[in-house]
Amino acid sequence: SLIGRLMFELPEEVGLIAVAVRQTQGKGRGGNVWLSPVGCALSTLHISIPLHSNLGQRIPFIQHLVSLAVVEAVRSMPGYEDIELRVKWPNDIYYSDLMKLGGVLVNSTLIETTFHVLIGFGFNVNNSNPTICINDLIAKFNREEGTELRPLSADCLIARTVTVLERLIEVFQEKGPNGILPQYYKYWVHSGQRVRLGSEDGPAAWIVGVDDYGYLQVHREGGAVQSVHPDGNSFDMLRNLIVPR
Repeated sequence: SLIGRLMFELPEEVGLIAVAVRQTQGKGRGGNVWLSPVGCALSTLHISIPLHSNLGQRIPFIQHLVSLAVVEAVRSMPGYEDIELRVKWPNDIYYSDLMKLGGVLVNSTLIETTFHVLIGFGFNVNNSNPTICINDLIAKFNREEGTELRPLSADCLIARTVTVLERLIEVFQEKGPNGILPQYYKYWVHSGQRVRLGSEDGPAAWIVGVDDYGYLQVHREGGAVQSVHPDGNSFDMLRNLIVPR
């Protein structure tokens, strides 16, 4: 991609972001294709993270910070705090725990002692089909609460997301995971969620949080807390399943 080539050519202090109006060849997790029409907020952002830093030692956390930044971009605005936008581990943005609105994909390349990180994020701001969009949630909130919150634009939300992300990275670099996890848990959909390990009749476990490296922690019935991560497991959260590959 153009941004992938450009990121090594620019001085380190120069930020780089690509914003797409429409996307026909986007990439999702596991090689899935991601098609996005006009009305979505679509961006690829380049950031540099020193290897010997809190975040450099915990690169998987970046996708969680970006998901949180998208949610906070909306919910940190006065009046919009109760819009039911949430994060779903590891990299999705959801309406409550019901419907996906967007997602995040992170690619990192280590060169000497710096991670060059390309962050792709996209979320549905203004398309009512095929799922639901942020402005539908705002309209629904207005109807139910008698408020007059204005719809939001993709441009505004991309700008706010990047601004919030910068702040979250600063906090993480200073304080580590504990600096951002309380806010992440406030917005995530998994608190106390019961899952099955392996199959629908496998052992029961409860999701208890994420560990210091951003991996999911589950507490097995009558057993210990263990971490599971995307490289070795497949997650079907719609059926509450964690399946070893």
